[in-house]
Amino acid sequence: MAVAVVGGLGTLLLAPETVLPVAGYFAMWSLAVARPPRVSLLGLLALEALAALNLLIADVDDPVADTGFAMVVGVGVWALAEAARNRRAAIHEATRRAVGEEQARIARELHDVIAHSVSMIVVQASAAEDVFDSRPDQARAALRSIERAGRDALAELRRLLSAVRPGLDEPSGPQPGLDRLDELAEPLRAGGLTVVVRREGPATTLPAGVDVSAYRIVQEALTNTVRHARATRAEVTVRYGPDAVELDVRDDGRSTQSGGANGSGHGIAGMRERAALLGGTLEAGPLPGGGYRVHARLPLEPAR
Repeated sequence: MAVAVVGGLGTLLLAPETVLPVAGYFAMWSLAVARPPRVSLLGLLALEALAALNLLIADVDDPVADTGFAMVVGVGVWALAEAARNRRAAIHEATRRAVGEEQARIARELHDVIAHSVSMIVVQASAAEDVFDSRPDQARAALRSIERAGRDALAELRRLLSAVRPGLDEPSGPQPGLDRLDELAEPLRAGGLTVVVRREGPATTLPAGVDVSAYRIVQEALTNTVRHARATRAEVTVRYGPDAVELDVRDDGRSTQSGGANGSGHGIAGMRERAALLGGTLEAGPLPGGGYRVHARLPLEPAR
């Protein structure tokens, strides 16, 4: 910018009939696009000072009008460049936010997959050890459940990894939904937890985001039951409505799920965040007669 101003001054001295500092306008544009106003305004002031010299030096018929025109053009160039800089910054911020949201989504997915699978493996291993000698058939069933849980965890981790590294050759499979709740409950039942899955209302095809989030909420609630509640029974109810799907997960264990009775732990917070992203709600807390309840309502369409 300084070079352009000095060059414009030299041009004005050598050719007094020159009014518009064209090189200065180009330099002003580059400066304003690249730097914030506290810097670019200094360049604008220098450019306007150069244009004002027309009153003293320029050899034109109407120096006042020509000088005013040159100064207005300088301000216009700065304003357009500042608008372009703000637009570029807005696009960059939107991109950064989208990347952050995707990273948060992947982190939630990893938490759900790993926490649930590891909990299932621990429960099944403990059950297998308890009945290894007395009931080898049940021990073998528990070992098969451990194998399935491990394979499912690896498959989902590969799917998540393919989202982060699209160059992987192995294609990602479909994400789980509410139609796989019985598969989710099977290893829990093999580990000694009675899991009852109920569906109320006509089952409808849910939007993909709602279906996946609903499955993950139930998965996290059951994982918390296994890890924290020491329950013997859990009931999962899915209610299909015309404008929303409701999830109700209850157990008969202690009311000390992740984060305590007030439902403020990372597991509950993650479920609540999932519901909020869809415009839904989630409540979690102890039941009056004992046990714990997680209730979520997920709208089928985002709120307008």
